[in-house]
Formats: sequence, structure tokens, C-alpha cells
Amino acid sequence: MLHLTVQDHPIPRLGFGTWQLEGEDARTSTRTAIETGYRHIDGAAIYKNEKKVGEGIKDSGIPRDELFVTTKIWNEDIQKGRHSEAVDESLDRLGLDYVNLILLHWPINDMPIADQVGPLAEIKRSGRAKLIGISNYNQAQFLEAVSASEEPLAAIQCEYHPMLDQDPILKTARGFDMMFTSYSPLGRGEAMSNPAIERLAEQHGKTPAQIILRWHLQQANVAAIPKATSKAHIEQNFDIFDFELSATDMKTIYGLMKPDGRMVDPDWAPDWDTGVAA
Repeated sequence: MLHLTVQDHPIPRLGFGTWQLEGEDARTSTRTAIETGYRHIDGAAIYKNEKKVGEGIKDSGIPRDELFVTTKIWNEDIQKGRHSEAVDESLDRLGLDYVNLILLHWPINDMPIADQVGPLAEIKRSGRAKLIGISNYNQAQFLEAVSASEEPLAAIQCEYHPMLDQDPILKTARGFDMMFTSYSPLGRGEAMSNPAIERLAEQHGKTPAQIILRWHLQQANVAAIPKATSKAHIEQNFDIFDFELSATDMKTIYGLMKPDGRMVDPDWAPDWDTGVAA
């Protein structure tokens, strides 16, 4: 497993995403992921599966201090200033005393950034979250959040895959020595069918998904959180530590990125940045 270190906390760079995992699938898939070797679990209150994810964590039998667990505060709780209560509710559902990282799930466009990030400091100081961060912020919001937070932000999570250029946000995260976590790292499947990635997969004797995940992990400060339900896909996504992509391979994948390659764009999203390929 590859790790990065943020604020003296080692973080596994490959995580297991739990978005769209429902019912017992959330429990069994989380347990299977941990048994496979994942030690970074990413969740959120709005996924409506924290109780089952927590059961999967407990079922695994892995000591709590060996796991890095992330959850997120949903928009309505941010708007109402219920940050602290929302964290307590997530911890209760997860069956945990703390999470390693708490994120604001989305920026609230008509709410001062300082009011959104401000309550995170107390949550960190109380020990209920070891690290704090944000998700889905654009560049201007990101910079304002860093400035407004009383405790240093540790991470930003955004959509990122070979079809989407996120260079401005990536450079900012690296400048603050923060983790950039890629969600939808496989581009919802679109990237895996790209001929250039298929050729690289054939050359390395790997699947397209494995090529893409390796590409993420070979970038400075980047972690990735693919989701999977089947045991086979969970194991395949983890089998990326026995090869490396060359500089030429990396450049080939960078060349696929587009500023308008976004696949997640809800009505409440901010005005997105346009990037320049890395």
C-alpha cells in the first residue's frame, strides 16, 4: 500500500468508496474491502449507509487505529449550522468514537465560506475528527476556506479522472500540502473504454481500471476512492501495487483530460474552474 502523510497522519492512498452501496451490500462490501487490504474507507451521511458501513468495519476485526475513515456533513446540516450535531449522528451510525477525516460535502453558494468551515475547528479540537477538509469547492472557494478556517484544512475531495482536467485545484492542494482525493476516479466507466487506456492495459497486463487507479496514485498528493460491489472488482482495484506507469504512460493519460469532462454537476454545484492539462 502506498501512503501519503498530511499533518503527521499517514493516509493510505487507495481507499474504498461507499457511494451507492445499499443495505447489506454496504456491510459486506466494506468488510470484503478491508479483508482484501484496504485501510481507507470513504463515506458520507447522505449515502444513507453509515450504519451498514460501520457494521462492515466492525465485522472485519481490524483494530480501529489501523483504519482511516472519512465521512461528510451534508448540505442541509451545513446551512443550519448543525455541523457538530451531524458529526455526532454520523459517529453514532458508524459505531465509532471518531473519524479520521470530516469533510463538508458541498459548498453552499449563498452562505459565507467562513460560516461553513468555521465549526470544523471545534470538531477537530474535540477529537471527533483527526483532520478536517472540504469537498467539491472551486478554486476561489478553496482559497477562501483555507484562509477562513481556524484549524488547517487537510484535504479536498473532488471529481477527478482521465477525462477531467483538475489542474488548478490539484496545484492549490499541493501548495498547501493537502491531500486531493479523487472521487469517481474511473470516470464512471467512460475512461476505461478509451483506446489509449486499453492499449496501456494490454501493455502492462492489467485491466483499464487498474491502469487508471495507478495513474491517480502516481500523482503527488493524490488519493483515490473507487467503489465496487463484487468481490472480484474490489480485489482487482486493489491489485495495483506490483507495477508502475512510465512518464510516457502518465503523459498519455494526461493528454486525455478536458476542462469540460465533468460527469458530476448537480444544480447546487459551484461555478466550476476550467483547467489546463498537467
